[in-house]
Amino acid sequence: MTRRTILAVLVLVLGLVVALLSSCAVDPVTGDQHLMLFSPDKDIALGRQYSPLVEKELGGRMPEQGLQSYINQVGQRIASFCQRPDLSYHFAALEEGGANALALPGGYIYVTRDLLKELKTEAQLASVLSHEITHVVARHTVAAMSRQIGMTALLGAAIAGSASGSVRGDVPAAASVLGSLLTLQYSREDETEADLAGLSYMTQAGYDPNGMIETMQILEKLQTIRPTEFFSTHPNPESRITYLQDRIATRYASLGGLKKGEEEYRQKVLAPLSERKKRFNAQPVESPSEK
Repeated sequence: MTRRTILAVLVLVLGLVVALLSSCAVDPVTGDQHLMLFSPDKDIALGRQYSPLVEKELGGRMPEQGLQSYINQVGQRIASFCQRPDLSYHFAALEEGGANALALPGGYIYVTRDLLKELKTEAQLASVLSHEITHVVARHTVAAMSRQIGMTALLGAAIAGSASGSVRGDVPAAASVLGSLLTLQYSREDETEADLAGLSYMTQAGYDPNGMIETMQILEKLQTIRPTEFFSTHPNPESRITYLQDRIATRYASLGGLKKGEEEYRQKVLAPLSERKKRFNAQPVESPSEK
């Protein structure tokens, strides 16, 4: 290898190192630096372009406008206490997807009807939304997607979306991104961060942090009855409830007057769901002769 070739290789390596260092982003939640090859505005482009597809795939938004407004109100209240309050957050309830919640890049957060009917209090709803908000703030969604479909495909989708204003182009690539959004696999570290930061967000917003433990217990109970979609996309290490209890005991036990919101949740969520069920059961069933 000639001296000129060696020098060229060194220059190339140095350029790559500089590029990688300049691509590091600070996690707003922990303050740690992580490799991130595109800026947060590309997160927003991804969320904006793929949120309609996710909504369609999961049966669309629930038609109860009062319920939707309530969920958005709770979500916006919590988001105002996170490290990225500048984002435009969008919260909605979807018809399908099992008992689940998911976060898209850029601030699009969904909770499903099957999960809503299992919760009992506003604090439990707050625990779900605060957990998903953390995934957005820390950019866990983008990191998980890049692991599952590759950074090249993810970056291409983000650039195409921000440039065109709509999802178009390579249909298989779009399907790959959509599939990744619906089956995100977070690391145990991501889940721990989302749990603990979520506790902080919901407590600052005035909610009883025990709502997160109650939610975990509800989901674990469901898991013993049937597979729960939440745990297919969110790891369920046995230590989660333990470290949540420890954090509450050390940081939040002395706080008083925190909201559970059982009556509000009953009126805004459970009552509309009950009314829908009554309407469905009241529909006449056609006899074979009438068909």
